[in-house]
Amino acid sequence: MEDLTPRQTVNELDKYIIGQEQAKKAVAIALRNRYRRRLLEDELRDEILPKNILMIGPTGVGKTEIARRLARLVKAPFIKVEVSKFTEVGYVGRDVESMIRDLLETAIQMEKQEKIREVEDKAEELAEERLMDYLMPGRKKSSNPLNMFLSSSGREEEGNGEDNEARERMKSRRERLLEKLRSGELEEPPIEIEVEASHSPMLEIFSGAGVEEMGINMQDLFGGMFPRKKKKRRVNIGQAREILKQQEAQKLIDMDEVTETARERVQESGIIFLDEIDKITGKDESHGPDVSREGVQRDILPVVEGSTVMTKHGPVNTDHILFIAAGAFHMAKPSDLIPELQGRFPIRVELSSLSEANFREILTEPQNALIKQYVALLQAEEVEIEFSDEGIAQLARIAFLANEQMENIGARRLHTVLEKLLEEISFAGPELKGQKIIIDDDFVKDQLEGIIKDKDLSRYIL
Repeated sequence: MEDLTPRQTVNELDKYIIGQEQAKKAVAIALRNRYRRRLLEDELRDEILPKNILMIGPTGVGKTEIARRLARLVKAPFIKVEVSKFTEVGYVGRDVESMIRDLLETAIQMEKQEKIREVEDKAEELAEERLMDYLMPGRKKSSNPLNMFLSSSGREEEGNGEDNEARERMKSRRERLLEKLRSGELEEPPIEIEVEASHSPMLEIFSGAGVEEMGINMQDLFGGMFPRKKKKRRVNIGQAREILKQQEAQKLIDMDEVTETARERVQESGIIFLDEIDKITGKDESHGPDVSREGVQRDILPVVEGSTVMTKHGPVNTDHILFIAAGAFHMAKPSDLIPELQGRFPIRVELSSLSEANFREILTEPQNALIKQYVALLQAEEVEIEFSDEGIAQLARIAFLANEQMENIGARRLHTVLEKLLEEISFAGPELKGQKIIIDDDFVKDQLEGIIKDKDLSRYIL
């Protein structure tokens, strides 16, 4: 994190997200402030809380993508939750604290994968040794400790000589086989290995809001009373190597240390993206399902402003978790949120709707640009497609018009337009092997112009 200045963070985000400079600056500053806080003395460090961000803008303009890319950039634990699926305490549904539990589980998986990468070489060596034991089972030594006293010394010496010779032959064969294994010559032959059964012997009898945690704890509590079931699995040697490598890596890492580090990581650098926050704005005068909207806001408030949430891995303090909330706010305004919650999102950024020029850039400039994706997909079947500049401009124009004539769904409109444009080519892909197809202005017009002109038809197709 110390290597990323705010300007560099924005430059990294520019590789995937077009426009929205104000939002990128806001998250880059929030990220840098986390680094600055770590450099302070302990007493002052605890006093500085993150400045949560509220993003306001229509769907499909990059709100979620900015938060997701930011978390990936700094390897921070990240989850996206739709706040509309939460209910206030007393209603059937998920409670708001479950998002902290989910974030911790995500962090544990991240930390676990990093630890596994650290011990990968050692795990590979151990996996190869186990694989060799399957391929060349060694001679079992006698389990009776009295044999050395019961056998005569002459026979013992004779037996030792034979054993030494046999061991040398076995060692030589094992080394030759190991060389072949490492060179990749033995990847395909099938082999039978023993693995742990994936299912738990405990039946899950709990369900519903908040109780799923109890169900997991009950399994943890009684899981040790049952022996771990083993099963035999027939796979090729290449697959067996990976399975055994995973098993050995699991033995090499300390899960208690992983859990504790993940918990600290959540508390210091976790990011939660609260999507659709405008959907829980509403007044209590209404009757029916909307009655608990303000209650959900009041339940979210203590988590956002800082509290301790109990999880099966220990308590998690939410004081320094960064919350990024987002909503379109078509039917509501940020001021419709309860005042206490508004105060917990001091940074407000408005994301603008995408222009025709933005659509052109989205199609070509990002590292994961849609056109690059479609070209690669068809290239997999040896069908070469090439988009001309005029064709791309026409595509952008049609997507922009479709958003203007119907609901504005932002950059997601490009998915529907491109799918319709390339429908016939994708369908006939295997038959077009070896051909090159140019997607130019005329091709785009032939496929899409009629649909755009017929507004009723475009509502169904685009």
